[in-house]
Amino acid sequence: MVTTTIDSQVQRKLIEILRILHENHEPIGARLIADRMNERGYPIGERGVRYHLRILDERGLTQRQGYDGRIITERGINELNNALVGDRLGFIITRIEKLIYDTTFDLKTGEGKVIINTSIIDKKDLDKTTEILRQVVYNGYPISPYIKLIDEGTMTSDIKVPEGKVGIATMCSITIDGILLKNGIPVNTKYGGILEVKDKKPVCFDDLIVYNGTSIDPMRIFISRKMTRVMDAVNTGTGKLLANLREIPASALPEAVKVLRSITDSRIGGITEIGKPGKPVLDAPVDNGKVGIVVYAGVNAMAAVEEMGIKVNTYPISTVVDFKELKKLE
Repeated sequence: MVTTTIDSQVQRKLIEILRILHENHEPIGARLIADRMNERGYPIGERGVRYHLRILDERGLTQRQGYDGRIITERGINELNNALVGDRLGFIITRIEKLIYDTTFDLKTGEGKVIINTSIIDKKDLDKTTEILRQVVYNGYPISPYIKLIDEGTMTSDIKVPEGKVGIATMCSITIDGILLKNGIPVNTKYGGILEVKDKKPVCFDDLIVYNGTSIDPMRIFISRKMTRVMDAVNTGTGKLLANLREIPASALPEAVKVLRSITDSRIGGITEIGKPGKPVLDAPVDNGKVGIVVYAGVNAMAAVEEMGIKVNTYPISTVVDFKELKKLE
């Protein structure tokens, strides 16, 4: 029985290393892999990572690229797609819960850490992208105007910006969940979805994905399936935007309303709809004794960029950064 437990733990670490290699897109060394593993709750040192990498090399799942580190092989990608389905299903919500806990933004001081999404585009597309971002942010939808440009070659805690590219960090709406929690309000990030709007007002969710039932961020799924109509919503008032829903206890609603008002005033994000206790919000079901709060996702602006024909790689709910690193898009 002890052997089975050890095997299971080793297998999980092997899969997590494969996941890190797959996300990185470039060769990565044991030291950086160890850092990423520790961030994700796997206590392991560089030496331990090297041991696991030897196992992966022997299985043909990874390949050494000289002194640059390892890459995942095609066989490794197939293994990753098929392995530990149960673990993968819980990965996104676990990541969200960690980043919510790591959020430290203080509404009174305007300082602290916030959650960002990270998108990568070609440097040549930066001017056009910036103009599209302005259109989305300043046309009637409560999406935060705060962004950060990330230079080529920069390595963040989860992404490296390749040469010839530029990263754009946008405010993640899950930051709101972190601020609610910091202010003593329990929060459950429940759904990501496509929200239909008419006359610039939300009508109903067209599609919903439960965060704890998927291994891929719902926003990334909807963007990859080209299900958004953000520019239509900007230009005509009718379209489809990305949004998410969180639940709070009904008893916490009065205090939550005060916090949400301050969040809106600070332009960290804007509230789309606040429901009533135990009642669906924009056709999204809500548990008894809970209140649903719907917020437009921060990645809507980059979804609009992709709609306009610019190639974008977006990583929703990417990491936390100090709010002072972000600049208001003028």
